[in-house]
Amino acid sequence: MIKVKSAEEIELIRRACGVVSEVIKQLKVYVRTGISTKQLDELAKKLLRELGATSAFKGYRGYPANICTSVNEQVVHGIPGSRRLKEGDIISIDVGAKLKGYFGDAACTWPVGRISQKADKLLSVGRGALAAGIAQACEGNHLLDISSHIQSYVESSGCSVVRKFVGHGIGSQMHEEPEIPNFGKAGLGPLLKAGMVLAIEPMVNEGTFEVEILKDKWTAVTKDRKLSAHFEHTVCVTKDKPEVLTAWE
Repeated sequence: MIKVKSAEEIELIRRACGVVSEVIKQLKVYVRTGISTKQLDELAKKLLRELGATSAFKGYRGYPANICTSVNEQVVHGIPGSRRLKEGDIISIDVGAKLKGYFGDAACTWPVGRISQKADKLLSVGRGALAAGIAQACEGNHLLDISSHIQSYVESSGCSVVRKFVGHGIGSQMHEEPEIPNFGKAGLGPLLKAGMVLAIEPMVNEGTFEVEILKDKWTAVTKDRKLSAHFEHTVCVTKDKPEVLTAWE
C-alpha cells in the first residue's frame, strides 16, 4: 500500500529534502578535473553534518560511503574512492539524507569540463525524462503513467531505460512502497493521491538497457560499457501540479 503522508510528515520530509538540495548544489561547484570521488564523499559528509543530518546511504545494507558517485558507464551505486575526474567525464552523484527521522533523496549527472556531443545529448535526455515522469505525479493519474512517460521520452530520443533499478516511495523509511519502474504501460498501477511522496529516478543509457554488477557488489555498469546518466527528485503528489521537494536549480 502506498502511504499518504500527513501535512506534518510532508513538512519533515520537505526539510530532509532541503538538506539534499543544499548538498547537491554545493557538490556541483566541486565537480571538476582532478578531484577524486572520495574527496566529494568527504565533502558531502561534512555538509550533511553541518546541516544537522546524516547520510541515508552509509551502512544501508552495508554500503560503505556517504554518497554514490557513478562515472561514465557506471549506472548507479558507484562507491567513492581514489578515482579522479578527468576532462570529458560525466558523473552522477546520488545524495540521500536523514533528518529527524525522515528522508530525502535526489541525484544529478554533471559534465566534467567539455564533454562529447553524445554525452551532452544523454544528459539532456535524462533531464527531460525526469521532467516527463514528474509531470505525471498528480492526483488521479496511475502510477505507471509516470513510468510510461519516462520510457516514451527516452526511447523516442534513441536511448534506453534501465529495467533493473527503479524509483520508490520515501518518507520515514528510505525505501517505501511503491516501486516506480522507468518503463510500463500508462493507465496501470494504483491511483495516485495527494500526499504521496515518491522518489522518481530515471536511469538512461546510451546503448543497451542491460547492466552488470561489479565485483564490489555495488557498482552497476552498462553491459556494453556505453555511457549512463541518472537523475532523481523526491516529489510530493498534489491535487494540482507535483511539488518537487529536492529542487536545486
